[in-house]
Amino acid sequence: MMTKEEVFNKVKDIIVDQLDVDADKIKEDTNFKNDLYIDSLDIFEVVAKIEDTYDIEIETDEGMETVGGLVDYVLKQQTK
Repeated sequence: MMTKEEVFNKVKDIIVDQLDVDADKIKEDTNFKNDLYIDSLDIFEVVAKIEDTYDIEIETDEGMETVGGLVDYVLKQQTK
């Protein structure tokens, strides 16, 4: 089982790789739309990659507007 920090770092790497954004911009309270200006297709690509990485399914209507929200969701899925 990974720690929150490990999941955050992995999610951050995926966001940086998939969306070509500056890693320094990715914090737990970073909002995908307001801070990174990415659209739902970009978010879908990130979610798909995270699903593959962790072998989980993510409901995209879970209100994950921030990086931290996504990290928390991945952690919850791991404990199931």
